[in-house]
Amino acid sequence: MTHTPTIAPARRPVVALAPRAHRHRGAALDEITLAPGFWSDRQRVNAGVSLRHCRDWIDRLGWLANFDHVADGVTGRPGVVRTGWPFADSEVYKLLEALAWEHGRTGDVEADTMFRDLTARVARAQDADGYLGTAFGHDGQPARYSDLEEGHELYCTGHLLQAAVARWRTVGPDPLVDVARRAADEVCRTFGPDGRAGICGHPEIELGLVELGRALDEPRYVAQAALFVERRGHGLLGPVPLRGPGYFQDDVPVRESDAWRGHAVRQLYLAAAALDIAAETEDHELHAAVARQWDRSVARRTYLTGGMGSRHQDEGFGEDWELPPDRAYCETCAGVASIMTSWRLYLATGDVRYPDLIERTFYNVVATSPRSDGRAFFYANPLHQRTAGTDVREDEENPRAEGGVRAPWFDVSCCPTNVARTLASWTTYAAAVDLHSDAVTLLQYAPGRYALGLRDGQTVELEVCTRYPVDGEVRVRVVDAPDRPVTLRLRVPSWAAGAEVTARERLRTVEPGWAEVDVAAGDEVVLRLPVAPRWTWPDPRVDAVRGCVAVERGPLVLCLEDADLPAGLPLDDVRVDTTAEPADDGGTGARVVLRGAGTRDEAFPYGPTRRADLADGAADVALVPYHRWAERGPSAMRVFLPVVAP
Repeated sequence: MTHTPTIAPARRPVVALAPRAHRHRGAALDEITLAPGFWSDRQRVNAGVSLRHCRDWIDRLGWLANFDHVADGVTGRPGVVRTGWPFADSEVYKLLEALAWEHGRTGDVEADTMFRDLTARVARAQDADGYLGTAFGHDGQPARYSDLEEGHELYCTGHLLQAAVARWRTVGPDPLVDVARRAADEVCRTFGPDGRAGICGHPEIELGLVELGRALDEPRYVAQAALFVERRGHGLLGPVPLRGPGYFQDDVPVRESDAWRGHAVRQLYLAAAALDIAAETEDHELHAAVARQWDRSVARRTYLTGGMGSRHQDEGFGEDWELPPDRAYCETCAGVASIMTSWRLYLATGDVRYPDLIERTFYNVVATSPRSDGRAFFYANPLHQRTAGTDVREDEENPRAEGGVRAPWFDVSCCPTNVARTLASWTTYAAAVDLHSDAVTLLQYAPGRYALGLRDGQTVELEVCTRYPVDGEVRVRVVDAPDRPVTLRLRVPSWAAGAEVTARERLRTVEPGWAEVDVAAGDEVVLRLPVAPRWTWPDPRVDAVRGCVAVERGPLVLCLEDADLPAGLPLDDVRVDTTAEPADDGGTGARVVLRGAGTRDEAFPYGPTRRADLADGAADVALVPYHRWAERGPSAMRVFLPVVAP
């Protein structure tokens, strides 16, 4: 039996229905209107350029035509060729999700029109029993679910369900919601308790099922997602070349794992789904397992940028402390999935560590991927590019990983659509409302108007003025508030020692964590975060960057590009002088003093003496935000700089 919810759609991702599941809820799309600034600029480019860019490439490459061929019954006929990887359908679904959030955020007519056009073509391809896929199950194609390891059918369905959830929560009943309901029913019949005991090689169906179950108040979908999670880790998937069961997270049950491993995006989608299931079923053991994995993986398997995944072979996590900067994979999609996981942990616990990591990942992974014009993207995000990348092909698909240059599209183009859906819904991560008290929390700092509904329906209206991350001042004016005590909670990042809050003419120093102020209408609260450039030293157990240092400025990781070096000084030869603090450049970068390195016989890279650092030849050079690297053209780059020897 299908249950029809009686409540109004919640215009945000991740909405738990179970009692006590979450301590907080994220802001709804219509509760925040951003003013011009770092994130509103990126939302504007995403809406005005990237969404259409993705639509044009998907159409141009025939990934949309795949749906038409199924609908018209012409698969397998001479001359009819399915294009793209088996999982190309998922890019259509992620684009649909991005369009749904964008239309829900702004009411953009073009986004809505595009959404309806795509939905019509997708819906035509759905089989009578609810199955929807363009690579399996039709004339001339392999049988349905005949390649669970690499076929990605359930993965694609999961993204379809998430797109439908976004539409439900922003518009309500819709043809795509009907398509998703039928698809979810088919999955439950096929893989339910009395069906096939299988799992997908790429987790995602679990996330889609939980959120669709929440949206439609359909517990069968949540139960099916839980069944998929419990099946994983028992070796149900067959081997694939060069990859063991750990690649699929199919070697150790989720409850028993103590760290994230294997393919990074798969692992993080699985973790996020497990948290959703734990919330809906009040399964504290499952929640604790994922929280334990987060603790160890963030402490030992995460890059300074927040990027995750240090191995190219399996796009996966390495062992503890295995974090080479030049071989960092740090797939953009893994950054998106990391945010999804940390967000669920925050909603359930209120722990400040989670939005801290979200901020780091937003600024240094998500914001790094798209070029400033919104028409090219990074797939992988290394922290050291030894040589300048080669120019990419602007008119065809590009290899999907290495290169050091943003590409317009990839043969596996999961990252552009993932960035698009994340930017379209960015404001939902910016603030939260306490579900058990009269408190609102600013999690990410951006200028704009915030009208946050409290648990009883009354509203706290805030005006936030800030140039963050250019400077660290965040000025919050309480435009309106209920006639009772209300708490404003401000996040003080872990790097912000010495931060200050001024409220009602009282200045106080606040430690990293939460700064709480009781406010009323007419009050103004000012948070000042120390965003001056600072040295950041790696843990000595990270062998790859021992003897190196990085520079951060506020939430931004900085990097050195060869374009900013003095003529004749190779990037490989620089050493940074740390006897003085890095200098502020008046913007979002910094200036440091570099020295060249001595020379030695290059016939063999080892010898009885190390290179000698030169005392002369010092150069004052600029560092730029990592998210801007390669914007001026292909470049060599490094985040961690070798230090002048004492």
